[in-house]
Amino acid sequence: MDAWIPLGYLASAALFILGLKKLGHPRTAPRGNQYGALGMLVAVVTTLVDMQVGTEGGANWGLIVAGLVIGSIIGLVMALRARMTGMPELVALFNGFGGAASALVALSETWKYIEDPALALPTGLARQVIVVAAGLSALVGWATLTGSVLAMFKLMGGIELRGKWFPTPTWGPRWLNPVKLFMLLGVVVLILLSIGDPTNQAYLWTIIGLSCVLGVVLVLPIGGADMPVVVSLLNSLSGIAAAFTGFIFSNPVLIVAGSLVGASGLILTFIMCKAMNRTLRDVLFKEFGGTTREKVTRTKAGSDPEEVAMMLDGARKVIIVPGYGMAVSQCQHQVKELGDLLQERYDTEVKYAIHPVAGRMPGHMNVLLAEASVPYEQLIEMDEINPEFPECDVALIIGANDTCNPAAREDEGPLAGMPIIDADLARTVVIVKRSLSVGYAGVDNDLFYMDKTMMLFGDGKAMMTDLNNAVKDA
Repeated sequence: MDAWIPLGYLASAALFILGLKKLGHPRTAPRGNQYGALGMLVAVVTTLVDMQVGTEGGANWGLIVAGLVIGSIIGLVMALRARMTGMPELVALFNGFGGAASALVALSETWKYIEDPALALPTGLARQVIVVAAGLSALVGWATLTGSVLAMFKLMGGIELRGKWFPTPTWGPRWLNPVKLFMLLGVVVLILLSIGDPTNQAYLWTIIGLSCVLGVVLVLPIGGADMPVVVSLLNSLSGIAAAFTGFIFSNPVLIVAGSLVGASGLILTFIMCKAMNRTLRDVLFKEFGGTTREKVTRTKAGSDPEEVAMMLDGARKVIIVPGYGMAVSQCQHQVKELGDLLQERYDTEVKYAIHPVAGRMPGHMNVLLAEASVPYEQLIEMDEINPEFPECDVALIIGANDTCNPAAREDEGPLAGMPIIDADLARTVVIVKRSLSVGYAGVDNDLFYMDKTMMLFGDGKAMMTDLNNAVKDA
């Protein structure tokens, strides 16, 4: 039986790699998710078999089965209850759970030597690897947990307690940056000291405490449009924590899976940074905004669906720009219906402009539009679609704000330097939005007040339904 254990881990690792490759395209992403889930199932079964063989039947199967059942029920309930608009918050929370799991495993491995002095750590290099891996797993894991929970509340906009709403602060004075570095250095020093005295509880609890605070202060200054970068980075850190935990037990599947998550998460983080025209260092150590929200003092008269339908009649090219408001109102099916109507009735060329960080997580708009069966070839990335806006008759913006805000072209402000969808270059702009309120970055949008801009004020689904009916009656 022992000879089959490595084969099980190898099959699991192969499924993880294949699943990750499939996740690279929306069309194959569901299959990639299935491969990843199957790989995890193989890894769990292989580990249970390894435990049974290695402990000669002495494993506590009651606790193991209870953990599997309770964890499965919690995950199933959370997944079923989560709305598409709440996916970014759910992903952030799951990142925290991943970090916490690795940190708790590292804690249990360290604690058993504290509880039972008769147990002796291996000597030499093996001792150093176990202690350092446990310390690093604790550092990354606890920091990921607290940082992810704070990121979740930032994505939610705050927390409600006893009927009162408390907004999540964004605070990061300059002196906080050296504090972060000193805390990180302090944890590293404590990990090195632990090699000589791994049973010292003072070292252990100080590492945990500093790591938890470090996760908070890393995420606290980050606000506005930079949150997708943070979610990607926390996802990477959860994988890195798992890889460190794998070194504690010399478990190959943990090392492989953790390394894959860590590496892919870092790659995605750098892709997000490039899309935001940021560096990772700037995101982590500079405050790009979100502490204040501009007050809207200007006004704009709203249009009605019949006016917009007349404008669409005869439009040769329409570019639809989806945003977080589309996710909130769940109007992606009505958006798809409008696109079909324009193509069938007027032979209009319809495309969808996808900003890399539209919504609250990478790929948010792609998932929504794929759910509505929008053809993948119509989903055009920002860099490819922007040159087409000067020739576009109508740019239809559904609930997007920061990602098409011309303020990003300025040198200062929360959006400074961020590449945007050039919707303001279209001949006519139609914006479906509840009000003139500012976006997540807290910056008023000059695009709303341009003479060529028509505002459809109201719920996205209701407005798109009325617009579809107006197009049919035109």
